[in-house]
Amino acid sequence: MRVRRMAVGTVLATALAVALAAPAVAEDAKLSKSSVQAAALAKQLAQAKLQYIATKDPTDPGRFVAAMHLPGAQLLIVSARYGAPALLNEKVLLGKFQDAYIDLNSASEAATRIIVEDLRADGFALAKSKDMMRDSFEANGKRVVFDFDWRKQKLTQAEYFSTLEAADTQYARMLELLIAEARKTH
Repeated sequence: MRVRRMAVGTVLATALAVALAAPAVAEDAKLSKSSVQAAALAKQLAQAKLQYIATKDPTDPGRFVAAMHLPGAQLLIVSARYGAPALLNEKVLLGKFQDAYIDLNSASEAATRIIVEDLRADGFALAKSKDMMRDSFEANGKRVVFDFDWRKQKLTQAEYFSTLEAADTQYARMLELLIAEARKTH
């Protein structure tokens, strides 16, 4: 009987410790702005059986956003201004998303190009973890790898986190535009 009480006491103490630690764990695992949208876009593309998606940016004339999704592996996003927007808009309207993606990667205005490599299609990680991938963000010709090693990239810790936050916001916005387009095609 005494052993049984000790076992129950141990179970209760463990449960209490887990319950008290849960809010701290949940806080540490705060999701990025892009994490929910990246998963949603990957799901939308899988349901529509699309590998590519593209759309114009309604707030910036001449700018387009395109994505290539490799199911279970990664999401590659490119956003840029395009010299002949009518031509690229036609490709988007005709559903030639792969052509639009290729054009944005190769023939867009380099100074306006933003490239996101999301290696699990799960958005950017806001905290370091053991199994995290090395997602990256490139804008204005500068590429930052989000591996939490800011010294290697010649950044201060504040610069790194500021860049991560700004990149996450931009990435989330691009994902929202692409999700809206994917819904139209499904």
